[in-house]
Amino acid sequence: MQLHGTCKMRLRSCFCVAVSRFFFNGLVDFGGNRPSIKARFMLYSLARPALFSLDPEAAHDIALNSLSTVSKSRFATKQLERATGAGVPDLPVTCMGINFRHPVGLAAGLDKDARAFPALSALGFSGVEMGTVTPKPQPGNEKPRMFRLVEDQAIINRMGFNSGGVDAFLANITKDDRTGVAGINVGKNADTPIERAASDYVNALQRVYSQADYITANISSPNTKSLRDLQNANFLDNLLLDIKQAQLKCEKVHGYYVPIALKVAPDLAEDEIETIAELVISHKFDALIATNTTIERPESLKSTQKHQAGGLSGAPVKEMSTKCIREFYRHLNGEVQIIGVGGIKTADDAWEKLVAGADYLQIYSQFIYEGPSMIKNIVNGLLSKVNQGGFASLSEAISAARN
Repeated sequence: MQLHGTCKMRLRSCFCVAVSRFFFNGLVDFGGNRPSIKARFMLYSLARPALFSLDPEAAHDIALNSLSTVSKSRFATKQLERATGAGVPDLPVTCMGINFRHPVGLAAGLDKDARAFPALSALGFSGVEMGTVTPKPQPGNEKPRMFRLVEDQAIINRMGFNSGGVDAFLANITKDDRTGVAGINVGKNADTPIERAASDYVNALQRVYSQADYITANISSPNTKSLRDLQNANFLDNLLLDIKQAQLKCEKVHGYYVPIALKVAPDLAEDEIETIAELVISHKFDALIATNTTIERPESLKSTQKHQAGGLSGAPVKEMSTKCIREFYRHLNGEVQIIGVGGIKTADDAWEKLVAGADYLQIYSQFIYEGPSMIKNIVNGLLSKVNQGGFASLSEAISAARN
């Protein structure tokens, strides 16, 4: 019976690999033709049920392996861009001094080891944040550690910064022929005491600096023991000081400035938001990413997986994240920009976060459910709001809506 079950699992995995390859090969038309929007939607509609029949982490690995394969071929990457990314309109925004083609980027977590940056950029994201990467390799938490809440359009994960380490990460990425904006998210190793966390962040920052367009310090994952303690003022002031000093030293060594952002949790009290805002202003951080996953479980959750431990992301986090953005915007007074993350699925969701105070946006969980077409749908929807209002730019439209 055990053999029979193992064989079934292997056959199902092989089928899902085949479907995944079919999906990406369907997007990468070697004849040079771009599939229609309807054809692209149908391809993803076929691939998703097959992938969703697998364990979530196994499905993630299959999809990432396919994207990694595409990334190794300039021709295949270009064809993928023709099929998807080229259909996303320009809607320029500037955040952290970086000019983004449009306001929708990929949040950290999908590509932890920088294996698929070219293909992910080709899908249409204006920026791809890779990681979280830790200084040393570490396996993360025990499996299973990722769970779909399909009825809730959500995901719970307790990955625990599984990482190949910074050496493996850097072996996978280069600035040669890079077309998109590359963010690199760094964190501490699980076995590093919280009192010495700064050394891990400084180490990782120094190592990835030359390959990053911006760097994010992740202090808000709920899946590494005591990590969120770094958000407390007792730790945060010295941590931000050490990170900022390391950034400025790297600027002198390399001769150019790489912006740095701080990623925070949505589970913050009003006084904690005020303190964090004061500290990122005083230490001259370039941006704040709001928000990471939540440890709260809204009563509205329907899935039987809702009691799993870990961070909840996706649709149920939308309102909590937007509220957090709004509060940070009030306290930051325009001195530090905000990258909004959490539950974005539609152009209206994106607009809500921009009006609340975000200058740029990232998606992840909803992308897993909706596929690459949502990037174009969001940007098109935002472009319509700009045009309907008679504004010259998205930033002008946002400014008018905030006043």
